Amino acid sequence: MRMTLVPVSCRTAVVAMLMVIGVLASGAVEAAQPNLGGTTPRGAQRGTEVEVTLSGARLEDAEEILFYEPGIEVTKLEVVNQGAVKATFKIAPDAKLGNHRLRLRTETGISELRPFSIGVLPEVVEKEPNSDFVAPQPIAMNSVVNGTADNEDVDYYVVEAKKGDRITAEVEGIRLGITLFDVYVAIMNEARFELAASDDSALVYQDGIASIVAPEDGKYIIQVRESSYAGNGSCLYRVHVGNFPRPMATVPAGGKLGEATAVKYLGDVLGDPVETVTLPTLMEPNFSLFAKDQFGIAPSGNVFRLSGFGNVIEQEPNETPDTATKFTAPLACNGVIGTPGDVDEFRFPAKKGETYDIRVFARSLRSPLDSVLTILNSGGGGLSGNDDSGGPDSYIRFGVPADGDYVLQIRDHLGNGGPFYAYRIEVAPVKPALTLTVNEFVQYVPPVVAVPRGSRVGIVLSAQRFDFGGPLAIRGENLPAGVTMDSPGMAANMTVVPVIFQAPTETELSGKLSGIIGSLNDPMRPDLKIEGSVSQPIVLVRGQNQIPFRTEPTTAIPVAVTDESFYDLQIVEPKVPLVRGGQMELKVVATRKDGFKGPIKIDMLWLPPGVSASGSISIPEGQNEAVIPMNAAGNAPLETWKIAVRGQASMNADGRPMGRRRRRGPVDAIEVCTPFANLRVADMYLTLAFDAAAVEQGKETEMVVHMTKQFDFPGTAKIEVFGFPNKVVSPAQEITKDTKDIVFKITTDMTSPAGNHNNLFCRVIVTENEEPVVHNIGTGRLRIDVPLPPKKDAPPPPPMPAAAPAAPAAPTAEPPKRLTRLEQLRLEQAEKEKARKAAEAAPKP
Repeated sequence: MRMTLVPVSCRTAVVAMLMVIGVLASGAVEAAQPNLGGTTPRGAQRGTEVEVTLSGARLEDAEEILFYEPGIEVTKLEVVNQGAVKATFKIAPDAKLGNHRLRLRTETGISELRPFSIGVLPEVVEKEPNSDFVAPQPIAMNSVVNGTADNEDVDYYVVEAKKGDRITAEVEGIRLGITLFDVYVAIMNEARFELAASDDSALVYQDGIASIVAPEDGKYIIQVRESSYAGNGSCLYRVHVGNFPRPMATVPAGGKLGEATAVKYLGDVLGDPVETVTLPTLMEPNFSLFAKDQFGIAPSGNVFRLSGFGNVIEQEPNETPDTATKFTAPLACNGVIGTPGDVDEFRFPAKKGETYDIRVFARSLRSPLDSVLTILNSGGGGLSGNDDSGGPDSYIRFGVPADGDYVLQIRDHLGNGGPFYAYRIEVAPVKPALTLTVNEFVQYVPPVVAVPRGSRVGIVLSAQRFDFGGPLAIRGENLPAGVTMDSPGMAANMTVVPVIFQAPTETELSGKLSGIIGSLNDPMRPDLKIEGSVSQPIVLVRGQNQIPFRTEPTTAIPVAVTDESFYDLQIVEPKVPLVRGGQMELKVVATRKDGFKGPIKIDMLWLPPGVSASGSISIPEGQNEAVIPMNAAGNAPLETWKIAVRGQASMNADGRPMGRRRRRGPVDAIEVCTPFANLRVADMYLTLAFDAAAVEQGKETEMVVHMTKQFDFPGTAKIEVFGFPNKVVSPAQEITKDTKDIVFKITTDMTSPAGNHNNLFCRVIVTENEEPVVHNIGTGRLRIDVPLPPKKDAPPPPPMPAAAPAAPAAPTAEPPKRLTRLEQLRLEQAEKEKARKAAEAAPKP
């Protein structure tokens, strides 16, 4: 039997575009992001042409379908209604097998990602009733059945085979990305004896694979159901039934770019053939190998790791340091934990001071191995170990302590093993790397970029720098024609950066799957080239507690030019800084199109470090401006930042016609973003030091605040104390840049709460360029005491004599010395004692 390998990869995304039939008047629209629930059917045979219905909501202005993978051409696109679009897919004979990811673009947005499965076999539709074992649905060998596993439903299909034939049933359930579906598949003989069954197979995620060699001529029954009989109408499946090859793993599990590599398939019921495949010369995400022989081709691929390293294959026995398979780094070690309790070891020389990243690829390549990696010295002493480090597989950064040989040991965490427990260990020098992701504004909702003509939309990128530092430049690739991307770049000490996409009014409606690239932008290291692109996982199915069960990794961001928005936003750029510890009201102005008067929700696209802002601000209905309160922490970095504000607004729910179509019912929000504006964070113009103050209830006192100027400021500034308890007041005062001390007269009430009040602060408002610079500076302390009750039988104190008019002070006289609170209390006590003695000395009546 001859078997060949067909390498398939995810190449540059291709867009299949076709304008909606009919030309209608353009204008502002009240549509929003479309919702795509899925396709019917969920897949098709390659080399055929098939009509596909795309179902969802807000689809009546559909324009085109964007595909992540090449191989499907849209030859017809027709809007049925708001919830359905019909398209004709022409699938290339050599289209990649497996999921082709797609999105539907409308005039006003881009839908969610949805998979469409491409197979090599003819398609069959389930025909009920087929839930009786004795009356299964007949199907031809080598076909794909599209069915539904309803509640307590069991579907049976029957094929005929000769003795020695390979029969495989591979079912797609959760891989279709519809719902949390744990599918079960089994192959049974006519006597109802189960010959093979599968609930979950590591190779195909939570889906199943059952495979046998027919023991005799006859009929064989394929059973498909939800594993616990708890299906529903959303539990759709595609079961591939045939005599095609179905290996479960490969050794090696990866190879060097551009090399011809001998690959051994493991787990096919007819044996483990070896074939040579030439690997691509460039890195390709999601690269897989599809086994092929004279009977057919596997319906899904074996994930195959591409890297810059050659391979070494384990040589048994290799369970001890003395028998370990020898290699020289950098290299990739490949093997299989073939039996329960098996341990594999690899030995390599290293020199003191070298550092290696040692990473296992097992579960990430769909192996059932739960790896444990250990580094030993040449005598078998343990140096370092790891089960899984921030991912499904093991990873160790190993700094070589001394010249000599070292041993890598790999085993299964629970001591399991088997013929499919394949692994790959890459031992490589440390290499800088960069990864970008797009932040979610709404949890669990991956953002898309829908840019209204004549306006802008913004996103926020996060960056992970691995083993390097420095500023990053951000650029876009493969953007729709006319769309530009603006970003201030990411400073060396930052991990997030805002990005704004803009489309001029005359830009044609279009869409692309675009790239965003980050690169080191350090003029001090011009020869160091480090780049990274967006890596955005899209979760299709979540389980309990929002745990992801089915995720599609992507490296492209959907970007579309949409119809004009019915409003736009601008920031009134501040002419003054936001000072540390201070606050600012950022003014945002809206421009409304005729007919739109509704509220507009606004919030900051992003916030510089140390800056906070309110996130629940709206421009009220019928108004055109609002302010966003902003604050700066006392340690906010002193920088000038690029800021922007995003807005969201909906048209009325009465279907007011403002665009190409009349929409009825509530509509999702249209989002726009302001251009970038500058926000300067500066140090405080002045500092304050508070003297503690104390007073008895119902009395007055003074609080002295000492001012130190840090920067000149014009004219006078208003200063006021905040944080007083109830019924305590002190009037505001004015200061200049030359003020040294400010004395606040404090008045209390008999009901003012007694105790220590430690959160007083001063608000200082400096007017500069006709705008306020607001400082909040603390902290001061005021103690309020309860007056002591008079002593029992003590005579009342005599009235205080009227004070004689004070002589005018000499022009050169200094102001009297201000007494401290302790000195004031001592003086009051002395006056009381003097009055008491005078009362005692007064003649009795």
